Amino acid sequence: MKTANIVIATSMALAMSGIASAVMAEPVKIGMITTLSTGAGYLGEDVRDGFLLAVAEEGGKLGGAEVEVLVEDDGRKPGNGKQIADKFLKRDKVEIMTGVIFSNITPVVVPLTMKAGVFYVSPNSAPSIFAGKGCNQDYFVASWQNDSLHESAGVYANELGYKNAYILAPNYQAGKDSLAGFKRYFKGKIAGETYTKLGQTDYAAEIAKIRDAKPDMVFHFLPGGMGINFLKQYSQAGLKDTYPLVVSTASMDEKIMGAVKDAAIGVRSTAHWNLAQDNAANKTFVEGFKKTYGRTPTVYASQGYDTAKLIASALKATGGKVLEAKDDFRAALKKADFASVRGEFKLANNNHPINNWLGQVVEKDANGNIVNKIVKVVSPNHKDAYADACPLK
Repeated sequence: MKTANIVIATSMALAMSGIASAVMAEPVKIGMITTLSTGAGYLGEDVRDGFLLAVAEEGGKLGGAEVEVLVEDDGRKPGNGKQIADKFLKRDKVEIMTGVIFSNITPVVVPLTMKAGVFYVSPNSAPSIFAGKGCNQDYFVASWQNDSLHESAGVYANELGYKNAYILAPNYQAGKDSLAGFKRYFKGKIAGETYTKLGQTDYAAEIAKIRDAKPDMVFHFLPGGMGINFLKQYSQAGLKDTYPLVVSTASMDEKIMGAVKDAAIGVRSTAHWNLAQDNAANKTFVEGFKKTYGRTPTVYASQGYDTAKLIASALKATGGKVLEAKDDFRAALKKADFASVRGEFKLANNNHPINNWLGQVVEKDANGNIVNKIVKVVSPNHKDAYADACPLK
C-alpha cells in the first residue's frame, strides 16, 4: 500500500481554479477509500479525479457547501480498508464515505460506516449482499449493482446469437456476482466456468481450457491490469477471432483499449456510459477531465464525477447539512436531482441505479483512434435482480 495520501479537495480545487486562498469554515468531510496502487490503480485514480473535478468546478464546493475530501489508498486489501475507515470515522469524523473500487473491501468498509451512522455513496463496487435483504437506507450507489452490468452482457450475447459461452472471473465477491449476473440472462449453455486469482497476470491455463471447450464466445470479468494481461495473451494465442469476447464495460474501458491496441478491435461490451454520449453534462465532464488531467476519462472517472454530483444535489437541498439533517439529506440523495453524464439517472427502492445499458463494439474511427462505438440500447431501464427483496421503499 502507498503511504497515507490525504488530499484536501477544497485546497486542490481552489488551486485548479486559480484562487490562491480562501476562508473555509466547517467544511463537510468526505472520506474516500480507494485503490490507487496495484495493477488496478488507475481505477481508483479515475474515480478520485472525476470526483475532484466536480469539486473544482464549484471552486472547492459541492452543492454550494465547502467540502474537504480525504483520500487514501487501500492497496486492494480489506485490512487496509478497515484501518482507513476506522481512522476516517473515529478521528476525522467524516460525514460521508465513498471511493471503494473492489468488492473484497466493500463488505469491510460499509458495515463500519453504517454502524457509525454515516452515509456511504459508492462510485463503483456494489456487491449483492447490500442490494437485497441487506440493503440500508444510508447506503447509496452511483454506478451499478455488481450483477447488473454483467446481466446486460448476457442480454447482448443472446441478441448476437451466441448459444454456448465460456465464462471466467476472479474468485471474490464481484467475480461471483459477475458470473451469476451473466448466467441469469444468458439463454445458452455454459461450456465452462473458471474462477481466477484476484490480481492474476498469467492466463495460459485458462486460455488452454477455453481452447479445449470450443465455445461460441467468451465472457469474462477482468478489470484493470487483469483485463489487459488476459486480452494480450488471448490475442497472441490466436483465439480472439475464433472465440469472440462479449464482456461488460469494466473489462473493456479506455485504458484497456489503449494498452492492448488492435487486440481490442471487434470486442463487444455493454456499458451505462460512453465517452461520446451526446448530452450537455457528459460534454462538460469529458472536456473538463481532458483539460484538467491531460488524459481521456474512463468509465470509472464518469462514476466518480456522478458520485460527486449526486452528493452535491443532496448538499444543495439541505444547505450543506448532512448528519444534523439526516432525513432530509437521505431524501435528497434518493431524489438524485442532478444532470448525470449518462443521461437520465434514477434510483430503485434499494438505492441502486436503474441504468440503460448500451451495446458497444470496439473499432477504429475516421481518425484511426480505437473507440467503443455505441451499437444500440440492449437493456433499457434495467433494475437489478435484488431490489424486490429490499424492504426499503
